[in-house]
Amino acid sequence: MRLGLNLGYWGAGNDAANLELAREADRLGYSVVWAAEAYGSDAPTVLAWVAAQTTRVDVGSAILQIPARTPAMTAMTAATLDSLSGGRFRLGLGVSGPQVSEGWHGVRFDKPLGRTREYVDIVNAALRRERLSYAGEHYTLPLPDGPGKAIKLTVHPVREHIPVYLAAVGPKNVELAGEIADGWLALFFSPEHSGDALASLKAGRDKAGKTLDGYDIAATVPMVVGEDWRACADQVRPYAALYVGGMGSRKKNFYNDNAVRMGFAAEAAEVQDRYLARDYDGAMAALPLGFLDGTSLLGAKERIAERMRAYAEAGVTTLTLSPMLQDLEQGIAALRTATEALDLAGVGS
Repeated sequence: MRLGLNLGYWGAGNDAANLELAREADRLGYSVVWAAEAYGSDAPTVLAWVAAQTTRVDVGSAILQIPARTPAMTAMTAATLDSLSGGRFRLGLGVSGPQVSEGWHGVRFDKPLGRTREYVDIVNAALRRERLSYAGEHYTLPLPDGPGKAIKLTVHPVREHIPVYLAAVGPKNVELAGEIADGWLALFFSPEHSGDALASLKAGRDKAGKTLDGYDIAATVPMVVGEDWRACADQVRPYAALYVGGMGSRKKNFYNDNAVRMGFAAEAAEVQDRYLARDYDGAMAALPLGFLDGTSLLGAKERIAERMRAYAEAGVTTLTLSPMLQDLEQGIAALRTATEALDLAGVGS
């Protein structure tokens, strides 16, 4: 298992620290630094900025939103970032959610599985520098009734294949990630509740005639270092309440559904009710300690090492840390503690 760093969104309050955290991850030998996008900062700009000021660490999108770009535009972006970084780019993709897709990008959130499959097909074909010709349910290239013609990418990517990751939460999406991607971007992954998700992932690999050997299960986990792990858990509450309670509508919240599958149905309903009623303190308080502990790294180095062993035993190959920052000094200390904990756990690669 290797370590990664998730910088989250530019503009989320950690901006001044992000570059130095990425540099520290590079110095410490971390595998990858990820950047996210929703409806504020875009990921490629941040990743280009990070890649220009690091030397070894990979840079990855977690995620590029599928409704935000045509497949060809995503291929152009991936090829450019891979070239600028010297072959260090990882392409993470995701469908986002109905509110962002339809409200921000004006793209219907319908048939996400089929749309994702076609999207990845076209991106990979473009990166192979094939002339783009595609006849699908969601995408047709070239358009049949105009002057468009099948053309190919003019940039020569640094590598023959840029690794593609899918962000997935529900069983069918996880299965698709196993089938068509090189890695799975997992959020709120709990080793103790991972059996069904890993079965879905394996089913996807089986469909593709492949195994999990060489497949990257990249789980992002909040991390807070301290002597009292319960107090550390309190620092994760704002982040977790946002996702479980407010990241989506009452009818469709993938993270709330995930908490239900983990056995926290009543608590997840209360978190959502309170969050949507703007009782944010109540939503945070309603999060069960077991959920927070099961999906985070909390406490002293030794306890974190124990949890790292659990993640490795569950099959995670890239453990991506999301430090709950108070300041830059604490963030850097957390990254260093994580490397020491990984050594202590004896599961590093």
